[in-house]
Parts: sequence; structure tokens; C-alpha cells
Amino acid sequence: MPDPIQTWTSLLGEGGEFTEAWWAAHAQRMQEARLRFGGRLSCPFLRPLFMTVEDEARQRAACEVVARVGERIIRDAMDDASLLADFGLSDAERALVAIDPGYRYASTASRLDSFLLPDSLMFAEYNAESPAGFGYTEVLAEVFAALPIMARFREQFDVQGYQMMDAMLDALLASYRDWGGTASPPTIVITDFREVPTWSEFEILAAHFRARGVPTVVADPRDLTIVNGRLVAGGQAIDLVYRRALINDLVARPDDTRVLVQAYRDRLACMANTLRCKIPHKKSFFAVLTDEAHAARFSADEQAIIRAHVPWTRVVAERRTRTSGGTDVDLAAFVRDRRDQLVLKPTDDFGGHGVTLGWETEASAWDAALATALAAPAGTWIVQERIPVRREDFPMVDVDPHRVTTRNMLVDCAPYMFRGKVCGFLTRLSASGLANVTSGGGQVPAFRVVAM
Repeated sequence: MPDPIQTWTSLLGEGGEFTEAWWAAHAQRMQEARLRFGGRLSCPFLRPLFMTVEDEARQRAACEVVARVGERIIRDAMDDASLLADFGLSDAERALVAIDPGYRYASTASRLDSFLLPDSLMFAEYNAESPAGFGYTEVLAEVFAALPIMARFREQFDVQGYQMMDAMLDALLASYRDWGGTASPPTIVITDFREVPTWSEFEILAAHFRARGVPTVVADPRDLTIVNGRLVAGGQAIDLVYRRALINDLVARPDDTRVLVQAYRDRLACMANTLRCKIPHKKSFFAVLTDEAHAARFSADEQAIIRAHVPWTRVVAERRTRTSGGTDVDLAAFVRDRRDQLVLKPTDDFGGHGVTLGWETEASAWDAALATALAAPAGTWIVQERIPVRREDFPMVDVDPHRVTTRNMLVDCAPYMFRGKVCGFLTRLSASGLANVTSGGGQVPAFRVVAM
């Protein structure tokens, strides 16, 4: 098979892609498509990620096992207080996950942060709580698919994008039917606080769902009301809540989210994701997967997937445990001595906040971070083994003054799963060791490619 990266790179420039005028027109198309995150364009790069059929299949096989296990762990934890305790939920979070959502599938949408290399596939985290970005990603792919360079590229490759918005809507409707909903179609509200940087994505999704014939509104939780026993948003009675407001916000802002939680508790509308998705969303989920104390919970096939793709992870505490190599150690001493191989993370945060990469940290700062983790309430921090990451060169546009440079970027290829099935990828690029848009990275679309 010819190399798609080399092919695309050889075509760059033939259509003026390196000129300021070309970039101005391309940037305008992205602006018009609302491809902005926090006030800036989400994609300053001139090349997509190319996914082979084989690499897609590798990810699908591993990701869907992790998603399936996550759903089972939720059910087990609801019946096993000791297992639930291992996730470090706060009292307020426990109260929310205790609410019966009315149906079983907790994570209608989820995403694994994935590093795909020729000889390995490792997951850094599991986002089990309504992950953002797939609407942006699909629209960005449409912008790239319409470029003249893509037409020239298609002379050598069959190129397919991922229809994630359709897949997500189908998953939402499946969860609604599981809940017992009978409206056809149901009226959906996409809800989060209006000041979040992803609000424009909600508008993209709502427009797409409406085009599919499903009435959809976007509303801030503070604007929701209950009228005559119905949840109401934008003057419309709501059947299905696509919740993008984080559970952390429900906990921190109870007055602002009171109506949303009441509608969930009283089953005035179906909510997806359910609040029980918080259990595997905690980064301690990987500790449950990899800790020898829980090995009996998983089949031999599941254990093989976990060993191959989930990094050794432990909740930080003064305790004895086994390393990934099977050696019995004092955990705190092991973490202190092996900073070049480890990363410390808060159990419940996002956007790279609070993450300490041991290999980029001086010994004194690492010791201080470990001391903070040990002193924090039980279950607040995890330590995780360093994993191999993917890096590739991407052409990137700088403005003021305009120039195109080649940047070596970390590539996080994160599969989206809707009701446990891989449906597409969020590809984030970063020059640093943390790959996320929140901390300043960018994204590119992913395409499945097959040589003609």
C-alpha cells in the first residue's frame, strides 16, 4: 500500500495550500462551520490523520471490551459497597449514582484516550461522561473532504469519514427506548452551561438532529423548568435529555441544576448519560482494572485485553501492592523512586489539570506532588505507569506573520463509543506531553483510507 502521509505531503502546495490567501479562505470556512474552541480555531494543521482498516479494527476490538467491562463494573458496584468505595466517590456523588435512572446503559457516549503505534495500543484514560468533540470532528472532516487536495488524494486512495452525529443520535434514541420512552420522535434538550467553550458544538448537533427529524433545543440547566409534571426547555416539553453538564457541576452548583436532577430523579425525562457513568469515569477505574485484588472479576480474555492495553494504575495510598512485573512493593516508596516511569493524576479532573509527568519533573517537585496526593482524602489521586506515545510530523500554520512549519506532535487518537460501539475518532495533537484541546492543543480529522 502506498504511504498515505507521503502521498498527501507530496500533494501539498500544488493547490496553493502554503499561501496566506489559501489559509485565509480555509480559516474562513472553519469559522463559518463554527469550528472554534475557546475563541480560537480548533485546527491549525494542514493534514488529517489516516486510519488503516487494520488499525481501526485493532482499536475496535480492545475499546469495546473496556466499554463492556465498564458497564458491568457499574452494575457490580451498585451491589457491592466495597467495590464502590474503591472509586473514591464523594457523598454527593454517591447520592447521585444511587438514583435509579430507569434503564441500564450508563454511558450512551464514551471515549478512550488512545495512543496507537505499530506495535502497541495503550489507553491513558476513559471518559465515560458525555465526551465532547465528535460534532466538531465530523464537521471538520467535511471541510477537509471538500478541499481540492482531497480530490487529488482520492485518485490513489478510497477515503471515508466517520458519521458520528448520526451514530450518536441513534444511540440516544436507543437509550430512550430502553428507558421506556414512547414519543416518536422524542424532543431532545442538549444541556450545559452557556459559558462553556463547547456551546457552538451543541448548536451543530442540534441542527443535525433536527435535520434528521428529531426536535432538539439547546438550553442552560438554569433555564429548565417543570410544568404540569413535564420538563420544559425553550417552551417545549422534553422527552430526552442529552446531558453535557458534568456531574462535577451538578455537585458544585446544586441550585443551578436542581430542576435537571429533579427531572432525572422523578423520571420526567430520560437522561443520557445517566449519572452512574461517574463510576468508570473516575480515573480509579483503571486501578480497578489492573489491581490484582480485582483480577477475579474479569474473564481470561478480558484480562488479556487489560494487560495489553491498560497501563498499571493504583490509587495513591500507603499500602503494599504488586508492580506490573509482579513484584510486591511499598506503593509510596515505589512511586517516589520511579518518577521517570510514572505519572500522577487527580482521580476526577479533565483537560490535563493537576497532571504531573514524572519524567518531566524534578525530584523535589515530584516528592511534593506525591506528598500532596498521600495527604489528600482517600481515592483523590492515582499513579499510572508511563505509556509509549505516538508522535508524527504535521504541517502547521502560524499567523501574524503567516508561515507554514513542520511540527513534531504528540498524537492522541481517541475512539468515540456510542453504547459501547466504536463509531469514530477524536484526534488531538500537542507539542507537549499532554494531548487535549483544553490545554492548548489542536485537532485534525481522521479518515479511513484504503489504497485504490
